[in-house]
Amino acid sequence: MWNDQDLKQMEAKGITTAQIDRQLERFAQGFPWLHIETAATVENGIVSLTPKQESSCIQSWKQFDGTIEKFVPASGAASRMFKDLYAFVNSGRTEPETPFERAFFEHIQQFAFYSSLNKTCVRLHEMSVSKLIEAGRHVDVVRALLDADGMNYGGLPKGLLQFHKAAGGTVHTPVEEHLEEGAQYAADHQRLVNLHFTVSPEHRKHFERLLAQRVPLMEKVWGVTYHVSMSEQKPSTDTIAVMADNTPYRDENGSLLFRPAGHGALIENLNERDADVIFVKNIDNVVPLTLRHTTTRYKKVIAGYLVQIQAHVAHFLEQLEQDCSHDQLQKILEFVEKFLFTTSDQTVHMTDEQLANYLRSKLNRPIRVCGMVKNEGEPGGGPYLAYNSDGSCSLQILEAAQINPDDSAAIQMMKSGTHFNPVDLVCYIKDYKGQKFDLRNFVDPDTGLISEKSKNGVAIKALELPGLWNGSMSDWITIFVEVPIDTFNPVKTVNDLLRPQHQS
Repeated sequence: MWNDQDLKQMEAKGITTAQIDRQLERFAQGFPWLHIETAATVENGIVSLTPKQESSCIQSWKQFDGTIEKFVPASGAASRMFKDLYAFVNSGRTEPETPFERAFFEHIQQFAFYSSLNKTCVRLHEMSVSKLIEAGRHVDVVRALLDADGMNYGGLPKGLLQFHKAAGGTVHTPVEEHLEEGAQYAADHQRLVNLHFTVSPEHRKHFERLLAQRVPLMEKVWGVTYHVSMSEQKPSTDTIAVMADNTPYRDENGSLLFRPAGHGALIENLNERDADVIFVKNIDNVVPLTLRHTTTRYKKVIAGYLVQIQAHVAHFLEQLEQDCSHDQLQKILEFVEKFLFTTSDQTVHMTDEQLANYLRSKLNRPIRVCGMVKNEGEPGGGPYLAYNSDGSCSLQILEAAQINPDDSAAIQMMKSGTHFNPVDLVCYIKDYKGQKFDLRNFVDPDTGLISEKSKNGVAIKALELPGLWNGSMSDWITIFVEVPIDTFNPVKTVNDLLRPQHQS
């Protein structure tokens, strides 16, 4: 089936034919629907902390003396932020008509990038933004923002765009906001801040240039030492694209098409990090310094809750190394069921030896505490209690696409969800003896997705690996903690930057 050209392509990426065969089998068979017990709520599965408990968590985090890192997926292109502006440019119209287009131009001076855009318009057209708009040249303004000979915002990643106005007339990119955040809640006792960005190869030099410019100043302002590292999504995690009949897609030269397999591929990058505690947060979920108090407070809260839970887990695993009495085993089981929300109908039938083995298996895993915010929009993917392959039930973050649309009970559970996942995670990736887990051993391979795409006008199918905070962490100890909606401020479109949360 594979010719010499195919084998060379695979070898260059570090992919084996066995991997491709498994991917083709997955295309043919699909992924099984996930079996859910119920949506997680504050009554069952989501911890709602009291102010006193929050203060205790913050104190626990303040006292934590391990290694800390902030892990920020930042390789995604910003082009989707501007899809409405691309549609305007390609419409053939010269005047804004849609509510989105009108809002963009009416409030254009409120964007942090306005000054740079104005200079770009003068350079390209010898006219300011306002003059171009007065002359009806709205398309030229958009092109100055998006095109490569302008600001190239259509070709850059979100992390490098000017998001917010800062003190002294300066502007901040998301990278700079994450640097500040790191100083506020992820500095260790020596005031060292470790940050790791996953980036695209073509943008790495841009990140390096920005960091070289900004890190020395921020170190002085915040009284910290930054250690910033970067990695790229591994080519070996790419997946093959297929036609509608599940045969490999080939271009006009007969070459196979491989595609990045989604953020789930970043479990490989996360697995190479060596800190005890790692914060995971999306690149675009940032706010200016003046509006950041809630964000930093609740990062400390969930981090403190994590180290409290980890201390209990380590204590119980140490007990399980000895001969535990029946009463001790029941106490540990109560912790697993009450605090980790992990249950199994089989535990009542287990001997003490079987129960001890079961408890070891459930406790000796990486841990993640996930902030959950109230769902103020349409219900969809989010926190659930779902069944595992061994018949136990535990907390999982699921996407709507993983739930059988023909299962009316499951759909009703999804619609009844009260919270959603804003990608607000803090993780403990070492075991109770201080040895790093191999995170690849805790991925559920049955939780990927198959999506429909287009290539050169041809319908193709793409395979996405289990999502980083979905199936790639499926076998972790998972805990959900309610956090305020103010901690969730993503920028999905350029006009989101006009929201009050992004206007300092």
